Amino acid sequence: MSAANWRNAMNAGAGRAAMLNRGATVALPAPRQLSFQWPRIGARHIAALVFLGAFPWFATPFFTYQIAAQSLALGLIALSLTFLAGYGGMISIAQMTIAGVAGYLMAILGASAVAEISLKWPWWLAVPLALAGSIIAAAFIGWLSVRTEGIYTIMITLAVGVAFYYLCLQNYSVFNGFQGFQQVYAPTLGGVNFREATPFYYLALFWSLAGYFFVKYLLRAPFGIALQGIRDNARRMNALGFNVTAHRIAAYAVAGAIAGVGGVLFTWYNGLVTPGSVGTSWMINILVIAVLGGMRHPIGAFLGAIVFVLLQTFAIDMIDRERFNLVIGVVFLAIVLFSPDGLLGWWAGLKTKLTPRGGMR
Repeated sequence: MSAANWRNAMNAGAGRAAMLNRGATVALPAPRQLSFQWPRIGARHIAALVFLGAFPWFATPFFTYQIAAQSLALGLIALSLTFLAGYGGMISIAQMTIAGVAGYLMAILGASAVAEISLKWPWWLAVPLALAGSIIAAAFIGWLSVRTEGIYTIMITLAVGVAFYYLCLQNYSVFNGFQGFQQVYAPTLGGVNFREATPFYYLALFWSLAGYFFVKYLLRAPFGIALQGIRDNARRMNALGFNVTAHRIAAYAVAGAIAGVGGVLFTWYNGLVTPGSVGTSWMINILVIAVLGGMRHPIGAFLGAIVFVLLQTFAIDMIDRERFNLVIGVVFLAIVLFSPDGLLGWWAGLKTKLTPRGGMR
């Protein structure tokens, strides 16, 4: 059952409710009656997978690691925001904070240059505990913010993110203050050193594909369809018997798992985690990445990340490093003004204009 069909069912629900008020016996749909449809994998998906799989074989290590791997890690964090905002109607500024929770927990529980704080647990124990911490943190933020809407949700999540930033900045006994944790490296597994460019790229690619297909699967599952119904009309969904608050908190927890994986990868990419990794600039950057690609498309998070990383890497060659935020702001403003659905929305509109009427699409 697609989201459009679900909205039609919701519109029809008003008529059924009126019949119930007149004494008619019409059963309202139960959550278990929602059907599931597998995502379709077409030729373009296969071509994209082949290109991504072969990318390190024709690209330089710089593009493999600095551009592609970094984009995949940031894309995962932005994907968590796309899932929340695009399909749950909840804009969270704290997704980089959740990713930072995973990064800090991995540095504290695992190994780093700060030997007096890090516990030096094996990575196969530290990483799952870090992801569990990010899920708990996301569920807590969701519990605080799901009862609000609009600007109030944004302000609550922003306040939580700023509070965590100052906690990391001023606490030395646990978070090591402004220095953070250096030498937080990816492990070596089966003789493969994931600190190298190509292995780390494939590691980031694997988890990015897993996150992308998981979101695509979830959006067609009963939970995802119900979440989109709550986004469109929360009161009607509550009248139909759905626990709106529980669904929203669960969505935050799912987004926290995705952001946590991205946070672990981003920490391994940088080799460190500091208060600057969870500052307001990075919180806003994740929002910019999600909007650039398109909030209504899971793939848009990765497209926005690629554009952001390319601008971040090469814009400083044309302008001063201090002017980078000006370039990002101009690009962001242009996207919002001319294509509210991001780059994918602009591309879809361009294809519509170029396609002759009556022709095949």
